[in-house]
Amino acid sequence: MSRHVSVIPLCGGALVLAGATLLGAQATPTYDLILRHGTIVDGSGAPRITGDVAVAGDAIVAVGDLGGATAGTEVDATGLVVAPGFINIHSHPTPEGLRTARNMLTQGVTTEILNPDGGGPVDVGAQLDTLAGAGLAVNAGANIGFNSIWAQVVGQADRRPGRDEIEQMKTLVLAGLQAGAWGVSAGLDYKPGYFATTEEVTGIVKAAAPWRTIFTNHDRLTPESGYSSRVGIAETLAVGERAGLVPVVTHMKAQGREQKTGAALVDLLARMTARGRYAAADAYPYLAGQSGLGALIIPGWAQDGGREKMLERFQDPALRKKIVAESEEAMNARFGGPEGVFVTGLDRELTDIMREMGSVSPGEALVRTLEEANRGAILRFGAEEDLVAILKAPATSIACDCGAVDGRASHPRYYGTFPRVLGRYVRDEHVLTLEDAVRKMSGLPATTIGLVDRGFLAPGMKADIAVFDPATIIDHATFEKPTEVSDGVRHVLVNGRFALRDGQVTGEQAGRALRRDAHMPSRPMGNGQARAVQAAGTVGATDGPRFRVTIDVRQGAADRAARGTLRLTAPQHTVEIVSLGLLQTAPRWASLGATARIDGTLCAITVIVDRANPTAPSIMVIGGRV
Repeated sequence: MSRHVSVIPLCGGALVLAGATLLGAQATPTYDLILRHGTIVDGSGAPRITGDVAVAGDAIVAVGDLGGATAGTEVDATGLVVAPGFINIHSHPTPEGLRTARNMLTQGVTTEILNPDGGGPVDVGAQLDTLAGAGLAVNAGANIGFNSIWAQVVGQADRRPGRDEIEQMKTLVLAGLQAGAWGVSAGLDYKPGYFATTEEVTGIVKAAAPWRTIFTNHDRLTPESGYSSRVGIAETLAVGERAGLVPVVTHMKAQGREQKTGAALVDLLARMTARGRYAAADAYPYLAGQSGLGALIIPGWAQDGGREKMLERFQDPALRKKIVAESEEAMNARFGGPEGVFVTGLDRELTDIMREMGSVSPGEALVRTLEEANRGAILRFGAEEDLVAILKAPATSIACDCGAVDGRASHPRYYGTFPRVLGRYVRDEHVLTLEDAVRKMSGLPATTIGLVDRGFLAPGMKADIAVFDPATIIDHATFEKPTEVSDGVRHVLVNGRFALRDGQVTGEQAGRALRRDAHMPSRPMGNGQARAVQAAGTVGATDGPRFRVTIDVRQGAADRAARGTLRLTAPQHTVEIVSLGLLQTAPRWASLGATARIDGTLCAITVIVDRANPTAPSIMVIGGRV
């Protein structure tokens, strides 16, 4: 295997490397930072251990008993959990919020993936450039949004796209991926994506299949299905399977009349995975969501053409009567009637608004409120036993359906999601083990979207780290006071720098815009099984020097690091492989993290062996020390 892809400059700009050997630990290594004596929960699901984590530059370079080592900064983590920074794969931040990210850092979140539910800018590259240019307190990546593409090409009307428009939408999907998008997101429950047929959605997103990425979707619940969560989830799975993508059922739930069927819904994903097509989900630990007041209640035909057309239909007495009746049916089926609707902005229950309007019907109160302004809503949908079943499902990541904000929020998930899981569902109710909860917040979301160098505590990984007190971590945000800050997260590192220290935001903007490469496939976690990789190839600039990579490593099911041989060879430079990290594998693909001393400088590298990419099977090396 000798086809070249790329090399990101390593350790201060060296593009070619020389004579590599695997060294034992040096007698008195020196690092930038050591977190001492913490309870290490590494994101893989493996049992916790007590030990140290060392950081050099922006990377983790050693994990274990580092008693003989020294560092410029040492932090005593005795009694605290040291975990990978949490990865929120369903993020709705504000640009201002991402600059400080107080509500996310106090939850232990270090990475956010934007543009869920099919939204966001179509120009993903420009979006990430703008955010990075303004400064990021956490890392930010993005999806390419199906709804945004549909709106740009087809518009807000319910009509069938022509062949040329279908091709244009495929081109935009590919452009988003080429710009670094981590997947294709859709919100088929939201207009105008709602107007696309299942076949049209499948045909458009299938363009992403060679990228081995995800299709994440807010499930479409329709009156024709009786507003069935099961039917909506089945559609998401079918689109993913037929398009050759990994389906992700985002903010998975069993709504309204289908409450107490959560275990059966989880089984839909398990059965798809069992037949060889991986299916995943994410969820937040609340029984109410947040959306536009009319977005999921006003019938789709009434929203055809956008808000102005909808308001015109409200003025037609016959249409208004029909809209009111169908809206009430949606409320009853999805949210338990008007008692399930709280209007944000007005901060009033819909039932109170009904009385204030003279005891009008729920649908009429809804229409009148929307005539005044385009309000938001908290929508109650679920049962606790369904939430527990979904949280426990092996392929469910924890994601808050929130994002970094500058202090304003109307749902407690913006401030409480991750500590709520760790405090309530791990410590107090024993729904999840600590190891599995951390896995669902770090390693699982990382592998689901395709990250290779974040999500785990191991040599070669970026130093995104959350340190929290397992005895005190808990959420305080409520629906009445949604911006109350959580307790328990002590320190957060983003790319090796303290973004939160002693519970206080530092103001550091060490976050980066994260762009996905074609050699980073979405995949199930394979950490619980033995794996191995053997490969050799040449890597380097096409118009410059090349270096030789040889890899022959394996990792047992219970091992925390790989063992074997990694060599990088080229003239004029010296490479010493100090330690091997985590080996991750998927069919005909592998990545290996490692710590290396390149021309005397300690840094982390990741070697990717990719035989499955249909356009460029290759070996590539990424990494470096900032």
